Amino acid sequence: MAARTTRRKTREGVVISNAMDSTVIVAITETLRHAHYNKILRRIKKLYVHDPDNRANIGDRVRVEETRPLSKLKRWRLTEILEKAR
Repeated sequence: MAARTTRRKTREGVVISNAMDSTVIVAITETLRHAHYNKILRRIKKLYVHDPDNRANIGDRVRVEETRPLSKLKRWRLTEILEKAR
C-alpha cells in the first residue's frame, strides 16, 4: 500500500490583524502584469489563519498551509513565522 502524497497549498504573507483569539488575518500579495496594457497590478487576498498559541503579531511574515475547514472562514493554519516584525 502506497503512502498518501497529497500536497497541501502553502502561501507566505504578512499578518495584518491578530485581534481574535487563536486566529490571525494574513494578507497574501500577488503581482501580475496586465495582458493588454502591461501595467503591473497588485492583488491582495486576505486569509483567516488558525494560530492556536497566539504566536503571530501584526507585521510578522508567516508561512501558512491549507487545512480542513476549521470554522466558517478559517481554511488555513500557521506553520511557521519567517520573520518577526520590528
